[in-house]
Amino acid sequence: MTTIPAEKLDMLVSRWGTVQKALASGGDLESFVRLSREFAELDPIVATITALRSAMREQEDLKQLIDDPSSEKDMTALAEEELGTLEARIDDLEQQLKLQLLPKDVADDKSAILELRAGTGGEEAALFAGDLFRMYQRYAEKRGWKVNILSASESATGGYKEIIANITGKGVFARLKFESGVHRVQRVPDTEAQGRIHTSAATVAVLPEAEEVDVKIDEKDLRIDVFRASGPGGQSVNTTDSAVRITHLPTGVVVSQQDEKSQHKNKAKGMKVLRSRLYELERSKLDAERSENRRSQIGTGDRSQRIRTYNFPQGRVTDHRIGLTLHQLYLVLEGEALDELIDALISEHQTSQLAAMQNDGRG
Repeated sequence: MTTIPAEKLDMLVSRWGTVQKALASGGDLESFVRLSREFAELDPIVATITALRSAMREQEDLKQLIDDPSSEKDMTALAEEELGTLEARIDDLEQQLKLQLLPKDVADDKSAILELRAGTGGEEAALFAGDLFRMYQRYAEKRGWKVNILSASESATGGYKEIIANITGKGVFARLKFESGVHRVQRVPDTEAQGRIHTSAATVAVLPEAEEVDVKIDEKDLRIDVFRASGPGGQSVNTTDSAVRITHLPTGVVVSQQDEKSQHKNKAKGMKVLRSRLYELERSKLDAERSENRRSQIGTGDRSQRIRTYNFPQGRVTDHRIGLTLHQLYLVLEGEALDELIDALISEHQTSQLAAMQNDGRG
């Protein structure tokens, strides 16, 4: 018997029926959109509940047949064989249902703002930040997402001191949110004559892209400074004061934008990044409140935490949070094998959520 209370399953099935009827009866567009979204979430859950209950009824019938002394031996043997297969299916359906009922991250379906910054290691760190950005670009292309660079500060050797991009598509944040943290590289730099291995790092931050409805920003809470953009070496790249620095006074969050020649465009791009940073700040506060006593190691976005090491001499990538090592360094950097790491992180996160639900249930 499933460990999920029957009353909870009955409520879900009942709500599914109510939503289905409401959709059939029509109504205003806003209600239709909201109900359609709810129905899309409930429908696969109810399908699993229906399949599980059907399998459990069949299980009871088979047990009765096996226990009936008047049953023929051949029928009993066949029923026992079917029962073994059916019990494995019931286990699978229960696990599937538990995963479907896990609390959803409301930001999972959103697009994302990806921020990469060179950390310790000077030029080598900047080159590594460039490698990571290209990895995410290739991965995005593979999944049919669009990448739009919002701002970039290149290093002297072609890497990035900092690069911020908008990645748009369905479920971008759900796939990339566990990438936030410190990424470390171990390799021999091209400039190293002695062939010694250097260790350097880059930080990755993945923020859900916030819409205006997600974050209300009052104009009086903003200080907007306009200045002249500067290129490499400090030379002016624009003849007008088109670069923009936006300071959100209540939080102290500062965003600078100078890639566009138009002050208006720079402000619009800057507001997009600011909105996402404020949205993530609010989410982080709520997460900290919810998990004060039980913080999940994965998904905290703690930048002081070294989450992954890319070791070039040994051709391996290790994710330290889950202890997973892949000897496919170049395939990971090509975006080809990144799914193996992401899938494992999502699976581990779901396992910890299930354990937390069970603990809460016992409490």
